[in-house]
Amino acid sequence: MRSRILLGVTTLLMLAALYMVFIYVPTEAETGVIQRIFYFHVPLAWVAFLAFLVVFVASIRYLWKRDKKWDFIASSSAEVGLVFTTLVLITGSIWARPTWGAWWVWDSRLTSSLVLWLIYLAYFIVRSYIGEEERRARFAAVVGVIGFIDVPIVALAITLWRTQHPGPVIFEGGLSGEMMATLMVAITAFTVLYFLLFTERVSIKKDEDEIRRLRASIGG
Repeated sequence: MRSRILLGVTTLLMLAALYMVFIYVPTEAETGVIQRIFYFHVPLAWVAFLAFLVVFVASIRYLWKRDKKWDFIASSSAEVGLVFTTLVLITGSIWARPTWGAWWVWDSRLTSSLVLWLIYLAYFIVRSYIGEEERRARFAAVVGVIGFIDVPIVALAITLWRTQHPGPVIFEGGLSGEMMATLMVAITAFTVLYFLLFTERVSIKKDEDEIRRLRASIGG
């Protein structure tokens, strides 16, 4: 029931966001149509940060409680976060090509974002190569905790170092009312999408664990 509600809300919000991005909001005067990717790029980055925050908290809880439900939560959120980080890098490159004349530059924000992607890729490499369940969860939790250090670095990169990346226009009043409204709807839509994907993935992991326990009991 909860999944159906989340799916319905996600669909409505996504339709509203698409309408606002492509019809409602005016075209930005300096960069033109390509600026509309901003309304996808920023929400994707926000959701990636949110997902890795959940990984961080759940990993700490697992190391403390050794309850596998926290491992399910951490790994599920990490999966969603890695997908969204991949999309952040892709949309950023698409935006950079007409704006900077290159698909990629070794800018502080871009480089730290790539490092973030690599950290959580390593998270799943750890999970893939360690066979014993409790040991796998423990090592992954350590990576999940340490890896979160890069999230504030990515977020603050444009203020800590000189960068080609656009400044924090959201917090400096650089957006018109229509642009801010469109961005907020898009952020809300992608956040609800995150919770939909996250809850579904946790549910699947719980079912997989139940199946493994049943097979083990039958085999025993």
